[in-house]
Amino acid sequence: MTSFFALAWIYLRIGVMFVGGGYVLIPLLNHIMVEQNHWLTRREFLDGLALSQLTPGPLAMLATFTGYRAGGFTGGLVATVCIFLPCVVLMLVISRNYHRLKNIEVINNTLDGLLPAVVGLVAAAAWNLGSSSLAGTQEFVALALGCALFTWTRVSPMIVIVGAGVVGVLMN
Repeated sequence: MTSFFALAWIYLRIGVMFVGGGYVLIPLLNHIMVEQNHWLTRREFLDGLALSQLTPGPLAMLATFTGYRAGGFTGGLVATVCIFLPCVVLMLVISRNYHRLKNIEVINNTLDGLLPAVVGLVAAAAWNLGSSSLAGTQEFVALALGCALFTWTRVSPMIVIVGAGVVGVLMN
């Protein structure tokens, strides 16, 4: 059982980085949750990630799941509060000062420079997950079909996620 202070510290640190968007954190979350602390197996991490897509704030819900696994109900509560706390505080500060910050050139240039890096981090997260979860023909077909649907149609991501789950049940 992990101490609640250690759990809080880990999720506060993740929460600070979470401000940039959760998907870029998938490799970090995998490292912390699976490789470093052994709170989840690789399969549990991937299952938790898939299930979290059905909820608002998907990766934050993965934190709740992992916190629960590491420290029961209280661990889940601590992980959830701590992953959201830095974002909430930062958004309150930014919202209050947005009218002054929006026209500062260095901030705009910084954000323009961050965008390509974020795209690269999302691609790295996709590669990391794909290399560990694409084991057979069925998975590659689902990947190709999902990519095609998102690229050439306006189908809802929820339809694709639920559909893939149904196909997975029917195929096994």
